[in-house]
Amino acid sequence: MIWEELQSEVDALRAAGLKRERRTLDFPCGPQARVDGRPLISFCSNDYLGLANDPALIDAASAGARTWGVGSGASHLVSGHLRPHAALEQKLADFTGFARALLFSTGYMANLGIVPALVGRKDAVFADRLNHASLIDAVQLSRADSQRYPHGDLAALERLLAASPARRKLILSDAVFSMDGDLAPLPGLLELAERFDAWLVIDDAHGFGVLGAQGRGSIAHFQLPAARRLLYMGTLGKAAGAAGAFVAGDTTVIDWLEQRARTYIFTTAASPAIACALLASVELIASGDARRRRLWQLIAQLRDGLAGTRWRLLPSPTAIQPVLIGDNHETLRVAGALYERGLWVPAIRPPTVAAGTARLRVSLTASHSDEQVALLVDALRELA
Repeated sequence: MIWEELQSEVDALRAAGLKRERRTLDFPCGPQARVDGRPLISFCSNDYLGLANDPALIDAASAGARTWGVGSGASHLVSGHLRPHAALEQKLADFTGFARALLFSTGYMANLGIVPALVGRKDAVFADRLNHASLIDAVQLSRADSQRYPHGDLAALERLLAASPARRKLILSDAVFSMDGDLAPLPGLLELAERFDAWLVIDDAHGFGVLGAQGRGSIAHFQLPAARRLLYMGTLGKAAGAAGAFVAGDTTVIDWLEQRARTYIFTTAASPAIACALLASVELIASGDARRRRLWQLIAQLRDGLAGTRWRLLPSPTAIQPVLIGDNHETLRVAGALYERGLWVPAIRPPTVAAGTARLRVSLTASHSDEQVALLVDALRELA
């Protein structure tokens, strides 16, 4: 029976230490959490600047809901594109330095919309091997030839591009890799895109708001121009503290996505109240140098505190600080021991990461205190 087959597969996941467990929080997003009555310090959130529960965003969302309601009522191309959406798109374009921006409901939907709109059969996509699942799925949906290059290996990518007879070529990469916290070699990727007449699509989910001057993202971090062949995707549910995503680029390209990105065309527009909150968020990101400095201080505190232990920290300069353990069950054991001490750190296992590289994924935010990070460091040193 199909039910027994499914149960058997779930049981196999549990036996292999791969079954994911969902927990329900009783607090809003922030360093302090409570789950099933247990108080915890959370190191799980992507709310890197601590804006998810910021009073300015709450006030903006409340005022937006009173003025515009909570629902848009239709897709953007029917009647769901309200003035706050238009204002947010213009603000994001100006902020990132591109000609136009287009809003999507989620980063996953943005990626699924972008790639199939730009390439298809007889075309080729050249993707970093550690790309996010949404980028992998986007390539499959496009039906283009999929060419994966070793993580960050520009020489291997160059060889693949040179050998490809594809009609159109598209280079696809995360900017900050979500499980390792390292940065893609964006200047080299753009140079190859220029040389081989390829699109370059960058997913900056974990860089927007954090990296670069005024938090303008990984493109600004590397001081790259807003090139015509470059498409920049940023999410709005991480450092921006709300929900949604956008893609920014050349006017003609964004016009094309507006007409061909199915995940934009065939879905109801996001709440105008969220758009109002995000207008306030972009202002706070632009003026948020103090928050970013605070985040870098906490990153240094964690890395310095774990130096000399048996735990291997991957070389991440970002808020994502992976502690590599290796074995699935050992990773779960350490995460469980931290949980018993009131410290909530997610255990990341295959297939999210490669077999043998299970890890704790520590996410730091500007809202964490020195004392909270010190508790985590002390617990990890004891467990080591």
